[in-house]
Amino acid sequence: MMDTQSLDQKVKEIKQSFRQMMDGATAQSMRQKGLDYHLNWGATIPRLREMSEEVKVNSVKFATATETTAETNSTLYALSSKLWKENVRECKILATMLMPPDEMLPEVADIWMEQTPTVEIAEQAAFNLYQHLPYAADTAFLWLASPDNLPQLCGYHILSRLFMHKQEFNERAINEFLDQAITAIQSASISTEGAATNVCPPSALQKAAMQAVIHFAGMSIMHERLAKSAIRSIGLSFL
Repeated sequence: MMDTQSLDQKVKEIKQSFRQMMDGATAQSMRQKGLDYHLNWGATIPRLREMSEEVKVNSVKFATATETTAETNSTLYALSSKLWKENVRECKILATMLMPPDEMLPEVADIWMEQTPTVEIAEQAAFNLYQHLPYAADTAFLWLASPDNLPQLCGYHILSRLFMHKQEFNERAINEFLDQAITAIQSASISTEGAATNVCPPSALQKAAMQAVIHFAGMSIMHERLAKSAIRSIGLSFL
């Protein structure tokens, strides 16, 4: 595992490499859409994904012959944790790509959620990391119950991915999901409490909830009937 000095140097090198990915037009477009970061190089997601794969390969090469996979994962955990603390868009997205899901404890996931600054980071974290957590479903339902919109949005994105992978849920969980989703879809206002809520507009939450319902419906004919019934209960049509 890298020592602290090596980790600090690696983070410095990664941050410097973002200059080569700079896309001013993309960064400006994000600002116009309300995605305001302390520092944003406008790097594309595919390029960041390529970088994450390069970092993973280099981490394996760095490991000595006596190091185990667990120790290599510990290195990636430490590196992703340091990157997440940086108030830089690219650092946070890269952190979600590098964090080994099996190494992340539930309380750490909760902390990351609390520190999530934008809808984009929430969506990237759900896709790159949270859906792969061993306790993904439990975390998703926990966040659906949050009074803030951003954790709810993240929860719906997690469940969308789980539904796409045909993960089954019991009747109680299904009813809870549909009840929460219908409430989110109907919602026309948000609480002003909490910074995380303020960065997630109702439209983004409604879209995430509806996408989750659509993916839920795609699991089977039974799921489709339940989804259609729930959507029709609020006077909406379901394709």
